[in-house]
Amino acid sequence: MPFRDRAEAGVRLAAALAHFKGERPIVLALPRGGVTVAAEVAAALDAPLDVILVRKIGVPAQPELAMGAVVNGANPIIVRNEDVLRFAGISDAEFNEVRDRELDEIRRRRARYLGDRAHPELRGRVIIVVDDGVATGATTRAALGAMRQHQPERLILAVPVAPTDTLQKLRDEVDELVCLEDYEQFAAIGLYYDDFRQISDQEVTSILARFPAREEQTSDT
Repeated sequence: MPFRDRAEAGVRLAAALAHFKGERPIVLALPRGGVTVAAEVAAALDAPLDVILVRKIGVPAQPELAMGAVVNGANPIIVRNEDVLRFAGISDAEFNEVRDRELDEIRRRRARYLGDRAHPELRGRVIIVVDDGVATGATTRAALGAMRQHQPERLILAVPVAPTDTLQKLRDEVDELVCLEDYEQFAAIGLYYDDFRQISDQEVTSILARFPAREEQTSDT
């Protein structure tokens, strides 16, 4: 059944993750929509909330179709969706041009959302990666790959809704996968929400301000 909005999805997801409360988890959201979901999870688990700045690399003629994804950092992690690249006939030059634009957008969002705020220390911790849903999985794979580099104790992916086949591909990327609803026949994520309006940068900033950095936050994601 559809979710009323992202906040309701977050409340329901938090209930499914309640067993992590005593394990000092860190909740990491994929902006923008995932921040609203993750805020409910972080509040319920009394956990720090931060963001993973990852961007879809969309096909130029069809931006919603992911031909890859990028996660920022000193050495950006790039994920290529080779099936989509072959189908759309995308050259390396075309791919790199879109990739570079998305890296610029990541830098803008980091400055807007986080400024000089410290990031959580992730090594040896339980990390819960949260989004408002998964479609192709390219963005999610990029985020999970980046988090694995921090050597967490356990890496958890938690989403309200996703395609069944995509979940099967992602299970090997994590130690545990929590998804409230999955569908063999899947369309756009927004079809599973009554209210799926776009979340603004200001809303993301306001949500993050409710979860100030804690003393343990010292690393750079």
